Amino acid sequence: RGGPRRTSAKLSRRPSRCHGHRVQIGGSGLPVGEVDLQFRLAGGFLFGTRHFARWSVIRTVSRPTTANSVGIPSQDASPMNTNLDECQRLMKRAIKLAQKGRGRVEPNPMVGCVIARNDRVIGEGWHRRFAGLHAEIEALKACTQSPKGATAYVSLEPCCHVGKTPPCTDALIQAGIRRVVVAVRDPQIHTKRHGVTVLRRAGIDVDIGTEAVAAAELLAPYLTRACLHRPYVIAKWAQSLDGKLSTSSGDSRWISNEWSRRLVHKVRARVDAILVGSQTAIADDPRLTARNVTRQRRAMRIVLDTRLRLPLRCRLVETAREIPTLIFTAAKCARSPKANRLKARGVQVESCRTKGGRIAPKAMLSRLAQLDVTNLLVEGGPTILTTFFENGVVDEAHVFTSPMLIGGRNAPSAIGGRGASAISSALRPRWIKIRRCGDDTLSVVRFTDPPLTPRRSSKSLRKIP
Repeated sequence: RGGPRRTSAKLSRRPSRCHGHRVQIGGSGLPVGEVDLQFRLAGGFLFGTRHFARWSVIRTVSRPTTANSVGIPSQDASPMNTNLDECQRLMKRAIKLAQKGRGRVEPNPMVGCVIARNDRVIGEGWHRRFAGLHAEIEALKACTQSPKGATAYVSLEPCCHVGKTPPCTDALIQAGIRRVVVAVRDPQIHTKRHGVTVLRRAGIDVDIGTEAVAAAELLAPYLTRACLHRPYVIAKWAQSLDGKLSTSSGDSRWISNEWSRRLVHKVRARVDAILVGSQTAIADDPRLTARNVTRQRRAMRIVLDTRLRLPLRCRLVETAREIPTLIFTAAKCARSPKANRLKARGVQVESCRTKGGRIAPKAMLSRLAQLDVTNLLVEGGPTILTTFFENGVVDEAHVFTSPMLIGGRNAPSAIGGRGASAISSALRPRWIKIRRCGDDTLSVVRFTDPPLTPRRSSKSLRKIP
């Protein structure tokens, strides 16, 4: 808090390596992974000056992450309990439990719940799988003693509707829970944000906003789909040090190493859909499957093919009966004889609005949200990546950088188009996480804040149970 000089001087007296240290600059906690404790503050970023082995997080100082920055009302940000540290500790535990459902509960949200009495945990649980018991029910069943008079810490507002399971609010009321601490309210249309209202009418004290930022970050895919009516979009590409995706002749195998490719398969194993353009599908003939990793779900394969050029003899078509495969094309091509031949082989062909001779991303994403797609991994080439960035629908990017120089005026880069006219108008991230993958470097970049308020739309999503 005394500025970068005092911070560096204080850290320099520590051992040369640090695990989970938090650097405080400008009042914003910056978690830093296993990184040498030598830092410099430049251009609004915090940089580690030497190598790192795990994750380093770099946040822009000009945009600190606070409760208000993700729409949490300041009046609800502090719980009634004076023991704020214990509330935060127990809520962090609930959020950590919720992470165990990643890739298994979608399109439902990842939710964790901890039940405690006098700050001592007596039960905990999380939403384990889609259509399974909710976190609150799991925690109540796991209680080692009666939960009557205890406090429940839930990472998302308890549901009050009847879906595949009974309302969680009823279970909390019947169990005699005295107080409920909620990190984030549920913006889904069908809940109408009534879970808190039901609990308060039953005489239960409800506090909102504890660890709201961390909960919203975890729930970003669910909140994006609930509020913006589209999936959470993750763009992925591998590039050389000079930003090239391939050589001028089109050779790109392999820019990234085996370690990096394994991490890509781990992401594929947890997302709902993987998208490429027709040019990538024709040139690379990919399978777009998760291999040699634990698979949480089977992702749908999506191809944007305005002119329906995808050949009948390719891996995507040949395996369409085993793995869902969807092609978005122009309305005229969707009624063509080739579309019928593709459908006969198990491929789903749908027409989509076009813009400038290409599939309109926003219309396509709206359709995917109706198909229960929460996380979308975009693995397209420069044309697809440019289109998605220009339309402002990329929430996160996974960029693998290999220590090589390709060069070449005609060698493609990740982002083309007109680009920014001035440095001040360039797209800047909310935060960056950097990881070493052997010789490669993985940069995970977040561009958007988790939305918390539903956008008004004439098209409502199908209710999520």
